[in-house]
Amino acid sequence: MPDNIVHALAGAGGGIISMLLTYPLVSISSRLQVEKDTTSPDSYKDGVDAFEKIAKNEGVAGFYSGLNSALFGIALTNGIYYFFYEWTKSGFEKTTKGSTLTTGQSMIAGALAGAATCITTNPIWVVNTRLITKKTFTNEEGETHRMGAIDTLAHIVKEDGIFSLWQGLIPALYLVINPVIQYTIFEQAKNWLMMHNGVLGNLDFFLLGAFSKLIATSLTYPYIVIKSRMQLKQSSDENQRYRSVLDGFRKVLKHEGVAGLYKGLCYKLVQSVLTAAFLFMAKESLFRFTLRILQLIKIKRN
Repeated sequence: MPDNIVHALAGAGGGIISMLLTYPLVSISSRLQVEKDTTSPDSYKDGVDAFEKIAKNEGVAGFYSGLNSALFGIALTNGIYYFFYEWTKSGFEKTTKGSTLTTGQSMIAGALAGAATCITTNPIWVVNTRLITKKTFTNEEGETHRMGAIDTLAHIVKEDGIFSLWQGLIPALYLVINPVIQYTIFEQAKNWLMMHNGVLGNLDFFLLGAFSKLIATSLTYPYIVIKSRMQLKQSSDENQRYRSVLDGFRKVLKHEGVAGLYKGLCYKLVQSVLTAAFLFMAKESLFRFTLRILQLIKIKRN
């Protein structure tokens, strides 16, 4: 089995593990990012307020709204990303006869993998964002209930058309810079550590993942906010309707100030840094485990 496929499978498994461990934080940070009307009594003033209101109004289930689609999405996202990243990386290594990737090569590999991943998985994250932020749905009989992923998908296509599943794609493509920064820092820091320390352990990968994601998310957070809001059903209120990324930035700055671009930043940093740390640690462990299993199978066949 080619290494890039093993990396893809390990990345998918690592993504599922990291998402399961941090999903309540994902839910809180997503709701804070899309909060526009801070005057409403139901609005979230900060992360603590969001936690209290979700727990009071929705119970534990509220923290895990959209979990199924998120697990499917992160598995597919990571699988596709690592497949293309490792495929591009191996191509560079062949041309340089196995030497480590340069900063430029790491950035190209990250950009290609990120673009392919965004285009493929955007519909999943549109559905997931709607699941997290739209608490209930009233059907034609007037009954109120919580929608599942399939119901939400059907509702989006029926109400807004199939192309609405790619809402927020442009800012998502801009945000390819996030994994480019993350994986470039990760690769270069990993190469430096391996040169000085030799073999790396799980803690090393945990810390490398956390450090690289901290920098990437801090630098790109305003775009993350705009992308999340554009993935929501667009409001009929012109002041809250984002026609483009630049229009989104302009309206947030006008109505909410600079602070609006950083809503939920602290919780997003905690969530994304922990998710990345667990992802890199779990992915590397799963990759090594899978290679050992494949080697044992090969030995038995011979």
